[in-house]
Amino acid sequence: MLNPTLNRKTEKNFEITENAKKLFQVIYNEQNKNEDDENEPKLKVSVLISKMAFYYEKIRNSVDYKEEYLLRKNAILRILRRQIVLEGMVKETSSNEISKNLLVELIRAGYLKNNNVPEYKIDEIGKIVNKYIKLRNYSLVAFQKTENFKTKRELVNWILFIAASEIEEKLGRNKITQVEINEIYEILSSAIKLPEDSPFEADREIQIFVSIHRNLLKFDSDMIGFILFKYYNADWTDPSDEKIKKIGENIEILRQAINRQLAHPLAGQLNKIVNRYTVYFSILSEVIEENPVLVYNSFKDDPKAFPRNIKKICNRRYGQAKSKLWRAAVRSIIYIFLTKSIFAIAIEIPATKFFGDALNMTALAINVSFPALLLFLIVLFTKLPSEKNTEDIIAGINNIAFEGHKNEEIRLRQAAKRNKFLNSVFGSLYSVTFLFSVGFIIWALDKIGFNFVSITIFLFFLAFVSFFAIRIRKNAHELIIVESRENIFTFLTDFFYIPIVAFGKWLSEKFSRINLFVFILDFIIESPFKIFVDIAEEWTKYIRERKEDIV
Repeated sequence: MLNPTLNRKTEKNFEITENAKKLFQVIYNEQNKNEDDENEPKLKVSVLISKMAFYYEKIRNSVDYKEEYLLRKNAILRILRRQIVLEGMVKETSSNEISKNLLVELIRAGYLKNNNVPEYKIDEIGKIVNKYIKLRNYSLVAFQKTENFKTKRELVNWILFIAASEIEEKLGRNKITQVEINEIYEILSSAIKLPEDSPFEADREIQIFVSIHRNLLKFDSDMIGFILFKYYNADWTDPSDEKIKKIGENIEILRQAINRQLAHPLAGQLNKIVNRYTVYFSILSEVIEENPVLVYNSFKDDPKAFPRNIKKICNRRYGQAKSKLWRAAVRSIIYIFLTKSIFAIAIEIPATKFFGDALNMTALAINVSFPALLLFLIVLFTKLPSEKNTEDIIAGINNIAFEGHKNEEIRLRQAAKRNKFLNSVFGSLYSVTFLFSVGFIIWALDKIGFNFVSITIFLFFLAFVSFFAIRIRKNAHELIIVESRENIFTFLTDFFYIPIVAFGKWLSEKFSRINLFVFILDFIIESPFKIFVDIAEEWTKYIRERKEDIV
């Protein structure tokens, strides 16, 4: 039973808000709940066989870099694509078979705990799979009539993206996180206001909701697409066949509406605001989780304990962010080396000879070591949040946790409108900046004996690694709520470096589609490997049964 002290009011200066009480309540209940499915039969796989699948997954993730929090969702997508597209399991009667295979593969790969997932999850996930098989079939019929989509493959992939996102949500549903989402939305939906003449008033609330998922749960565009899919189809949890058919017939219109929301002009401003509140609530939850009753009682018994606890959690999170930064840097280096460096070196040597130039071993050594060295230096000089940042977090948490703090209205600014002439001038200046930066690098490399091929490869790595560095530093910067101060150094760095980062982003998007290792693993190795693992699993079960018969 919930401790009675959680229901009383503390002293006037420390009266808890209703939002904070809900968070205390749900965390306390989650920590003290009885497991309803404790006696339910669980999905169990061979530990020995699972190790093979686990290490395969590690290799697969090394050659296809994605953020850690997206790995399970991407694994779900890959398994669905293999079973539905490659293996042709597209009948509605196949849904539970697909579901079971999916859950077993996720357990083997280490994304779900062994002997922990109740068998009834097969039916739950099977119902989700069944919905999307029906949606796929109805959509393909509509596609044949209208051919609005660019390709049939694009249609099927988009539906699989949404399906994988729903399954990931089902597997990762968390009551504490849901309360955080609701409370952040409750605060910001009333606080955030648009300019009076804004044309986006109708999108304001859904964009706030989307931004919360993007910042708190780190949803990518596929998962945000699923949130929007549910927004446009309110009864999607258990739709009728008629409803699924109707969605399938209008799938292109729905997809275009979702894409417009994904690229919404309000997203940039909202992300900055929402990120502050996700930091407040995530740290508040972590403080409460250590001991809900003790923390609650401390408001009366030791008022200074609460800010001390927040500071302790902040420092812990800063350390975790630094560790994640280094881990992401190592993963990025492995990914770049395996997927880019090997090919670059393989091209540089024959290409140099083809153009009649002498092979410069210094240039070759620099091109091999440069990506790792650049990432190392960028991570090394990444600053952790300051003491001022911690103080602002404490103030922000006090704002949402205690009565007497008024949430001020947050007025978004109108998007800047520039005339065509000014846009042309800025575009030209941006191009000149890029050419100047690249030109200076080419001049410097030429001075130390780089030939045309070596310079091209160096520039490729510079742009590629610069973009990856921005991506992996993002986690450390997400805890920073203090506005950064601009100085002449940061101004010049942005002025000359950002165009190179933008070029790196373009390269990353283009070359991510051309990954020979991923193609080999997904389309040549994975299917027979999974069949081998299934056979090995059945063999271990057979041996175990024979052993039990003998004993």
